[in-house]
Amino acid sequence: MRIRTVLIGFGWSGREIWLPRLLARDDYEVVAAVDPDPATREAFTAATDRPAFADIDGLRAGDADLALVAAPNHVHASLGRSLLQRGFATFVEKPVCLTTAEADALADAERDGAGTLLAGSASRYRADVAELVKLVPELGRLRNVELAWERARGVPQSRGWFTNRAQAGGGVLLDLGWHLLDVLEEVVGPVSFDQVAASTSDDHANDPRWAAAWRHDRPAPDVEVDVEDTVRGFLVADTGLSVSVRASWATHSATHDATTIRVDGSEGTATLRTTFGFSPNREPRPRITAVRQGQAREIAVPVEPIGAEYDHQLDDIRHRLSDPSSRGRAIAGVRRIVATIEAIYAASAGPLVPGEPVATAAAPR
Repeated sequence: MRIRTVLIGFGWSGREIWLPRLLARDDYEVVAAVDPDPATREAFTAATDRPAFADIDGLRAGDADLALVAAPNHVHASLGRSLLQRGFATFVEKPVCLTTAEADALADAERDGAGTLLAGSASRYRADVAELVKLVPELGRLRNVELAWERARGVPQSRGWFTNRAQAGGGVLLDLGWHLLDVLEEVVGPVSFDQVAASTSDDHANDPRWAAAWRHDRPAPDVEVDVEDTVRGFLVADTGLSVSVRASWATHSATHDATTIRVDGSEGTATLRTTFGFSPNREPRPRITAVRQGQAREIAVPVEPIGAEYDHQLDDIRHRLSDPSSRGRAIAGVRRIVATIEAIYAASAGPLVPGEPVATAAAPR
């Protein structure tokens, strides 16, 4: 059976990530789109010969099996809630919501409506992450995880919604950081934190020399740039597991864009070095190194095309749509992640004032 899919939002993500993959598959059928911009709707219809609506009021639940939300961050939760209440099975890409209050509202909508919430980062479906996860049992009791994703020059287009706190909810923490925290749960399982220390900075957010040349965001000149481009955090769970998080859209220390996940256990260490996302300024290939009792070994890692994780995620969505137990499962992980993000922002003294230093604080939870 083909999964009839409505694409909610036809910006960069909908246009560049989701639509090509959906159209290339035999098990999905794009039946419509929703976008408030008339020119965008016209572009979608020209590309697909399918209708596009200005809002979700033009949709009926019986006309589609899945609504895929790829709209700006600040409407993810409200759209997801409305679609669930209308009976749509609904996938919301990261960040699924911006606050724990929004997560609770999504949970209520799923419980009270007929739809199933599906959500999350595609990064957990990467082949190199899967190989890292296979090594975790041999590492003994887990002690520390280091999560880092740094771009050499990768600030999203200045003055687009992506760099406006009111529309994006935050900066690099809501963008790269959500991916890292989602992958953390894939590696170690569900985790919440009692202690959080963090700092944020915005040294490059307003400088066009640090912009990502490979992104083609549509500029919005009247939108203020007021988000962080770098976050550093140290988190401790009640189990004793510690986690460091470092994410940056731009940094002097990187020659190219790299993602590193290091897992330290009582019996050994495993480190994945790769590049998440679509940047062409990448690590040459993914590499995993395992070290035990001073002996290091390289682990063979499959090399996949850039973006293959989104195809794997569509496979998982298809499976979960047919599994009645999927209802209520995704939102628990979503709430843990957004609670951690809230705690990191609280520990870093809250919203940034562009150009001013940000203090570091501790936020017990």
